[in-house]
Amino acid sequence: MRRIVITGAGTVNPLGHDVTQTFTALAQGRCAIGALDIVQADRLTSPIGAQVKGFDPAAHFSARDMAMLDPFAQFALVSARQALAQSGLEISADLALRAGVIMGNAGGGLATVNDAYRAVYEDGKNRVAPLTVPRLMGSAAASHISMALGLRGPSFAVSSACASSNHAMGLALHMLRSGAADVMLTGGSEAMLTFGGLKAWEALRVMSPDGCRPFCASRNGMVQGEGAAVYVFEALDHARARGAVILAEVLGCAMTSDAADLVMPSQTGAEMAMTLALQDANIAAADVDYINAHGTGTAANDRVESAAIRTVFGDHARKLAISSTKSMHGHLIGGAGAVELLACLMALQDGVIAPTVGYRAADADCDLDYVPNTARHAPVRVALSNAFAFGGMNAAIILGRAPMPH
Repeated sequence: MRRIVITGAGTVNPLGHDVTQTFTALAQGRCAIGALDIVQADRLTSPIGAQVKGFDPAAHFSARDMAMLDPFAQFALVSARQALAQSGLEISADLALRAGVIMGNAGGGLATVNDAYRAVYEDGKNRVAPLTVPRLMGSAAASHISMALGLRGPSFAVSSACASSNHAMGLALHMLRSGAADVMLTGGSEAMLTFGGLKAWEALRVMSPDGCRPFCASRNGMVQGEGAAVYVFEALDHARARGAVILAEVLGCAMTSDAADLVMPSQTGAEMAMTLALQDANIAAADVDYINAHGTGTAANDRVESAAIRTVFGDHARKLAISSTKSMHGHLIGGAGAVELLACLMALQDGVIAPTVGYRAADADCDLDYVPNTARHAPVRVALSNAFAFGGMNAAIILGRAPMPH
């Protein structure tokens, strides 16, 4: 079976507009959650979030391009350009047919949807922008990446709520292993911080009014973020043949379904995702040093995930470093797993484990090492990233250090 590696990474998220800025913010434990700057924020019961600040679309796109790009596609396309540039890949005519895009996204172009509904229902207009449909479609980011970078292989979007990114990256891994492609750009993006989108989430009564504190006894809900991360996944033999710098190896992944409740997490489903991911990677539980937890900050999720980790890892669970970076960049929904994989890359490359910030007091149900408040320096050989979504959709992905050169 082909071994698959990461040769490029790019991101635009609340912590930074590229990977270097994001690594710095993660290492410093910087929290990007604050008061929202959106239309009608005063009508929200939880008017906080993690926005991408200081991002100027005009610095990256022409006026014509911006007319076609919802913010979720803008974040994705800038991230993809960064990832491809770092990889050093040149997309020749032959490689183009062996290179594709799989992106995760949950909501599509919600800014476009929000603006269109506002125009029709609040402003009383009879027309919306001509490109409303292609801007709002969930596959828009994947389409724009393929068009901008000349990738002519399999390209599509995956939508599985908060597990979308991990599902997308898992599918990219399988596609490369199978030989259906040699290079895949993959990750996820989301831009759900709109008045309408946040009102929908408020109806679920899972939003915190004062911050995201995963695994903390005082946790009281999730906080949304926005942004994207994109990676170049590449067959190891292909990467070595061109002398590429390898960032990490994608060791394995697994996807499971709870087949139970629409919104309540299942411990069994989470356990199976992690167990099968370990089997797919052909490693033992004791080989894992760091887990980037799903860690939403809700009472049920954090309790269930902690219990699942204790079951899967046994005595080794007490030796694991576990953190939820949602405490810093918020919950990026369909883009969550992609941005959170950056923390795994940082741990593997730099030996810096991102903290769970905002942690105040221990919870008896969450009794593991969550790297509270301050980043930790420690060697990490293997990192696992969890994503557990509404609808009982789970996906765990495992990275290892870059393989030694020949």
